[in-house]
Amino acid sequence: MDDIGKAELFKILSVGSRIKIIDLLKNKGPLGVKELSEALGITPSAVSQHLKILRFAGMVRSERKGYCLPYEIDEKAMNHCREILSEVCACGCRSNGLIHGEEREKMETDLCLLKKYKMKLKKELSEVNASIRKLELKE
Repeated sequence: MDDIGKAELFKILSVGSRIKIIDLLKNKGPLGVKELSEALGITPSAVSQHLKILRFAGMVRSERKGYCLPYEIDEKAMNHCREILSEVCACGCRSNGLIHGEEREKMETDLCLLKKYKMKLKKELSEVNASIRKLELKE
């Protein structure tokens, strides 16, 4: 993806309601427009417009189930966003989430920072395990 495409992707994600939609779908699983509208406190029409943009960008997908059209996150697209962000991240981390070089040396001298980093890794591992369980249940 070129720089313009990356910029467009983050422009799409720069709208608070879209981030909230992604967060709701991530935490609650597939939801319809009505449930998203109620949770966000915005009109179904506004939710539909945000979903249209997210769907066009490949961030969410939907599959009709009778009268219901639940939307869900496209995990592959989310991982792609994570990779793009890690490319431009200035904190010393890389796509695998590890701390390298000088940043790690600074952390090794500060027990508090190391403990915070350990908690962050535990949380990430918990999220990965939850995603694995979710995918296993779908099979």
